[in-house]
Amino acid sequence: MQRRPRRVRGRGHDEFWAFCEAGELRMQRCKDCGHVQWPPVPDACERCELAVLEWERLSGTGQIVSWCTFERSYYPDLPVPWDTILVELEEGPLFISNPDGFTNEEVRINMPVRVTFVDCEDETGRFRLPAFEPVGPTGPKNQKGAQDETASTA
Repeated sequence: MQRRPRRVRGRGHDEFWAFCEAGELRMQRCKDCGHVQWPPVPDACERCELAVLEWERLSGTGQIVSWCTFERSYYPDLPVPWDTILVELEEGPLFISNPDGFTNEEVRINMPVRVTFVDCEDETGRFRLPAFEPVGPTGPKNQKGAQDETASTA
């Protein structure tokens, strides 16, 4: 189990973490304009400002658009070097995450990935963190935690 810095909690975020615990990557979608919210918001759509948000299960797939390796320690719970990736999800939002089953030395632009959930712990307790594994000839390393390819709505 990985030790992690304290995650953001509160209205919107607690719902996100509950879905992750169930092995589902969900984000809020505005029923009026269709915008997918990330990070979660407690009240209204950031684009049209209407309060008609519902949680939608995402495909969990995307492609890597950027990456970096932190070589300076910002959090005592994260040993360095620490790989981070930026994934453009199939539904559009950009999601900062960590590689699962590969390093940034193996990553390439537009590399297809899919979500997995890594067992972690912070000062508030245990949780499952969304991470991404490669799809295609180099992956995935396993099927545990991977979402179904079909998305459904809440």
